[in-house]
Amino acid sequence: MSTPKIVTPEEAAALLAQGYTYVDVRSEPEFEAGHPAGALNVPISHATPTGMQPNPEFLSVVEQSFGKDDKLVIGCKSGGRSKRAAALLTSAGFTQVVDMGPGWDGSRDAFGRLTPGWSASNLPKEVGSSERQSYAGVKQRKA
Repeated sequence: MSTPKIVTPEEAAALLAQGYTYVDVRSEPEFEAGHPAGALNVPISHATPTGMQPNPEFLSVVEQSFGKDDKLVIGCKSGGRSKRAAALLTSAGFTQVVDMGPGWDGSRDAFGRLTPGWSASNLPKEVGSSERQSYAGVKQRKA
């Protein structure tokens, strides 16, 4: 399997304009606090009192909600979760997955240099979520 391509927020926005769907894999509270406009929330992990715990439904929810050839941009807070999620989806047979590496907050390279994320860009943002965008809403989708 190939490694998913990593894109910047600006490249992700261009892909969204071409029909890609942004799947935000952060926890529900993180998503509610702010996300790219139109994004859908499917957490790869849930925030619990003891820290982040893997979401055992992640892959099955994505598989029921999207077709294997759907065009997906995967994003998180700073690139770690989206990298794992994009690799998991690619290994499960999804063919058009890209990873928005800098995430919402931005990421740092090996030298500590910040690559700005979506929140620092001049791209459309939203707070809260519609029923369609929420994790509960995405779980109702059918590919």
